[in-house]
This record gives sequence, C-alpha cells and structure tokens, in this order.
Amino acid sequence: MKRIYIVRHGQTYINRYNKMQGWCDTPLTEAGITGAKEAGKALKDVPFDIALSSDLKRASETCDIIIKHNTNHNEIQHLASPFFREQFYGYFEGLDSEMAWRMIGGAHGYNTRQEMFAQEKIDTIKDWIKEADPYHDAEDAKEYWDRLNKGFNLISELDGAENILLVIHGFTIRSIWSRFGDNIPLVPGPKNASITIMTMNSTGEMKVTAYNKMHL
Repeated sequence: MKRIYIVRHGQTYINRYNKMQGWCDTPLTEAGITGAKEAGKALKDVPFDIALSSDLKRASETCDIIIKHNTNHNEIQHLASPFFREQFYGYFEGLDSEMAWRMIGGAHGYNTRQEMFAQEKIDTIKDWIKEADPYHDAEDAKEYWDRLNKGFNLISELDGAENILLVIHGFTIRSIWSRFGDNIPLVPGPKNASITIMTMNSTGEMKVTAYNKMHL
C-alpha cells in the first residue's frame, strides 16, 4: 500500500492577488516560503522514499523546502514532472479569478465560482473552461485526466516506495479529492501548504483519506 502525502504549494504572488494560475508561474511570497517550512515541519517524521512534484517552479521549490526538514532528507530523490501540473486555463491564465470564473460560469447561470463548485461536477467545470476560452487552448476534462493519469501510472510503478511526497496545485488537489474522496464537496478549496493524504493499493486503486490539513 502506497501512502501519498499531497501538499499544495506555498502562496505565490498570483495567489496573493487572486488571479488565475495554472501553467503560468510566479515566485513564492514570504508567506509562501513560511507555509512550505511549516508543511515540512508537519511532515518531518514521515520517512519519505521519494518526492514528486509538478515541474512548475512554485511546486518544485515548495517540495525542496519540505525535503530539507525530512528525516530522510539526505536520501530523498526529487522528480519534477509536467504530468502533475495544474489545470491549464488557456486564455484565462493571469486574469482576475472572480472575473474569469464569471466568464466561465455565466453562460450556465453562475455568477461566482463558489456557487458553481457547490452545484456542478468538477469535470463539467473543466469542460466549461475550454468551452469559454475563445482560443479553446484550456484543458477539458479528458485532456486533463489523460495527463494526470500518466503521473499516477508513474507512482504505481515506483517499486518499494511506500511513503511518497507529492507537491502540486489547488485545483488539481480539488480534482483528486472530488474523484477519489467520499462525495466530498468542492468548497472550500485546499489552503496553500495544506496536506491531503491518499492511498494507492497494489492494483492502483486510490482513495483520499484526509483533506486540507495543516497538521497530521
């Protein structure tokens, strides 16, 4: 049984300014660095066999900070992969979040993301993001899961790795928790530097067992 400790990256400047941040990237703020250190302290006694992250800088840097605090810090290998990137928002990258979500949900009767997330399935929302993107560059549900599943396949092939650190992104954690949790609502979303735990058995079946924790 693999135990995957999923951490959302620390706060970035785009997070601070409440803008859409998928594949676009900005540095961690001081609060983001502090949050990553706190996550590292919370997880310091978990003997990680390997660390994985999105290849986006905010996730990779958060992962490196967490590793420094870990009991196995001298042995942990860190692999950064595009498979674990955030949802790609296409045209909406960098826009004010509330404005972008109104553009995405407005055609379907939603004025806020909170209303939409409370009522709709996350894969429906992913499809609406691509639909609303005038360039249709954003990922829809199929494109997103085809990519992320390559990351899960990578994890399933890690022989001997039982405790795995995975540092990724807010909407991706929300997506994982929606698909592999027990009817968990989509609101509220995961906090920066929060910890979500998922198990993966020998057949690749996954289940979220804890969500959005700041301490174990």
